[in-house]
Amino acid sequence: MSNQPRRDTNKLRDKLRSWLTEADSVVIAGIGNPIRRDDFIGVEIVRTLRGRTGPLVNLLECETAPESFIGQIAKLQPTHVLLIDAGILKQKPGASVLVEPDQVGSESVVSTHALPLQIMCRYLAETTNATIALLLIQPKDATFGEGLTAELLKAKTQLASLLLRLLPTTQ
Repeated sequence: MSNQPRRDTNKLRDKLRSWLTEADSVVIAGIGNPIRRDDFIGVEIVRTLRGRTGPLVNLLECETAPESFIGQIAKLQPTHVLLIDAGILKQKPGASVLVEPDQVGSESVVSTHALPLQIMCRYLAETTNATIALLLIQPKDATFGEGLTAELLKAKTQLASLLLRLLPTTQ
């Protein structure tokens, strides 16, 4: 059995830990379409975190219109904003990566949404002066329908658990 999944998980954990090092307050924005199966992973992770994070973490269910939340995010004055979304990573379903906004749209990382996330992230960074990152998860099935596939249900649980271990908890 390959150790690749464990290495990938450790790499993601290390990248998230490093990204959160200077975090004083964090906004986590879940993105996804509720009727496109695995595309809804971002919102599902936020729902899993709800009621389990400390006062320094604000959770938003943005669904398909994250740009509509820019004003609300700016009012929260976060130091860090994490957008969670499905993304075409050309990896196995449930695989995930933490990327900078300018990496989205490259040949290896593509958002599942028509919204140009780089533009939204650029505006969000200018508006909030926050550090922005995207946690992208490879979907298995983004066709019309409801409910995550088994692979994405497992990824949701693992990623929520990882975030709970790394997010700031006290002021």
